[in-house]
Amino acid sequence: MLGWPRPPAGMPRSMAIPEESQPLIATLKRAAFQLKETGIPFCLAGGFAVYARGGESVDHDIDFLIKEEDAGRTLTALAEVGFRCEVPPEGWLVKAFEDERLIDLIYAPVQRPVTDATLADTDVIAVNACHMPVLSATELMVHKMLTWSAHYCDFARGLPVARSLREQIDWGRVYRETAHSPYAHAFLVLIDRLGVISLAETKLLNGGERRVTLKEVTA
Repeated sequence: MLGWPRPPAGMPRSMAIPEESQPLIATLKRAAFQLKETGIPFCLAGGFAVYARGGESVDHDIDFLIKEEDAGRTLTALAEVGFRCEVPPEGWLVKAFEDERLIDLIYAPVQRPVTDATLADTDVIAVNACHMPVLSATELMVHKMLTWSAHYCDFARGLPVARSLREQIDWGRVYRETAHSPYAHAFLVLIDRLGVISLAETKLLNGGERRVTLKEVTA
């Protein structure tokens, strides 16, 4: 779309993955194009958003964020171009399929409703030459950390994201928005011990609100 801003300095201008080796990319692009054409606000999230930002992720899924009020017309728009659509009982997302390739269209990730502010917390990045809004690295990290609970707590899925996107992440905001979660707090302590960030230098654990500083990476 003409007039979209360029990514900030240090951000990748595009993400290129051979579509013949990763057919999910072609599905992602077709869905994003249709949503743009119909004027439905959305952004790319999940594992492909991490990749689009130049990071590493162990998740290979297509997640789009949409507002709940747009769920119905999103499914209608995708059905018009051949997607098979589904409204599951979970109550926080709808789904679209191209053959067996799934797109999760999420309107309440980690019990946080998607709002205009959520969709504004993005940068436009070219994903295999298809420009689309991509969720901020900070919000991606928050979402990842708030998925952890007593029933599921796999830090191995969060470490690549934290390490590869750490310079794009506002760790002070991450700390504040995940403060209610003991699992998120444990992860912050872990990545502090691993040298990814420094909590102590900013006195964040004692109520400070300064941005968490990055530890120097030694060769």
